[in-house]
Amino acid sequence: MKKFIKSFFTKNDSLEPDENSKGKYMPEKKAPIEERFTFNFTENGGKFLYCENKSECDSFFSQIIEENKWNDVEILCYDDSLLDFFAEKEKLNISKTNLNSKFFLTKCEFLVANDGSLLICAEQIKSHKVNDLPQNFIVFAKISQFTETLSGGLNGIKSKYPNNLPTNITTIKNFNSQEKENTNFLTYGSAAKNLYLLLLEDL
Repeated sequence: MKKFIKSFFTKNDSLEPDENSKGKYMPEKKAPIEERFTFNFTENGGKFLYCENKSECDSFFSQIIEENKWNDVEILCYDDSLLDFFAEKEKLNISKTNLNSKFFLTKCEFLVANDGSLLICAEQIKSHKVNDLPQNFIVFAKISQFTETLSGGLNGIKSKYPNNLPTNITTIKNFNSQEKENTNFLTYGSAAKNLYLLLLEDL
């Protein structure tokens, strides 16, 4: 995975097929799911940070806080296990109610490769609409959360919560202030978010 990340950011044209390397009737080679997600996610305006271990994750998290001058701001976070994960939790001013907090710290359910979106539900955002949440997001996810399609992610949610299917299932896709055409019914009408994704190798 680390090798892929390095190659992706040094050569973005890796998704383009080489016309000389395949026959006329050979099926087009599909890029790895991680590469397709990363390409689409960054094309949508998302900020992608790959973490090989927890130490790197803590370091990137601290850098995000530092660069944005978010050291003394109030942040929204509903997930206590996520707060326990980060080493600097003692320095954070946590709220579980203030939707006007400077940023929202959360996990997600799945990372959808074919459009670079993040699938979330009430487990992460309660009953709130995405538009009602803070403008800035820091999302924590793991490599095992990749899925090819939105329907694959929806099936994954059904499998994960077989006895109590969560409500408020939606996706976040637009991470750019420039308005883009949005054809995904789960994100229709949603405002763009300034979003950082911390992607960690499964430990």
